[in-house]
Amino acid sequence: MASTYLSYTQGTPTNNLKWTVSMWVKRSDVIDADAQYLLTAYVDGTNHWVMRFIENKIDIYDYVSGSQSGKLRTNRVFRDPAAWYHIVYVYDSANASATDRMRLYVNGVEETSFTTDTQPAQDTACIFNLSGRIGELGRRSDGGAETYFDGSMAHVHFCDGQAYAASDFGETDATSGIWVPKTGPSVTYGDNGFFLKFASGAEGTDSSGEGNNWTVSNGTLTQTKDTPDNNFATINPLDDY
Repeated sequence: MASTYLSYTQGTPTNNLKWTVSMWVKRSDVIDADAQYLLTAYVDGTNHWVMRFIENKIDIYDYVSGSQSGKLRTNRVFRDPAAWYHIVYVYDSANASATDRMRLYVNGVEETSFTTDTQPAQDTACIFNLSGRIGELGRRSDGGAETYFDGSMAHVHFCDGQAYAASDFGETDATSGIWVPKTGPSVTYGDNGFFLKFASGAEGTDSSGEGNNWTVSNGTLTQTKDTPDNNFATINPLDDY
């Protein structure tokens, strides 16, 4: 997706205070400190929500009226271009427990060690999942060199109004012991929800039943048989690190 992205305009949410993102990503051999954006809602320089890699860490934050209302940045780095990463992010600002209002899972395990862990105040609305917001997958819309995600994506879910765990979307394969997607998870998507399978010829089609289709822009998406449950070997480019 080095210069191609998808977008759609969000409608009235089921619940802006509670939602879940689940996606599988595989990075390319472009492994560096620059930002690569996975999912965003960008209004302007002082109002945007971002899920990205930066310094090879997962970084998710909400920037409202010039200040961060919530932010998670991992201590752990994710720079293996041979691996698929299953990333699940839960936003639940209505939660009475202040430590559980933003949660992050990678490959089925909850991340607990963060460089930055700033939880939002209770009942804080997020820039993402609001009526009229333009969501972008694989890009941040303000342009510049550090804009696009360079790699592959699969099984992107957004569940509006629900706080799910990673185990709702993935499971350990009994034969290989590898964490793999549930191809038909038993989840509720809500009014703004979607499920992108990236099927050939219908890359932006929403398979959730909600009809929230995405538009592919700035080129075409390349289909690959390299998937989370059929992982292709990749030459290791990390010798220079």
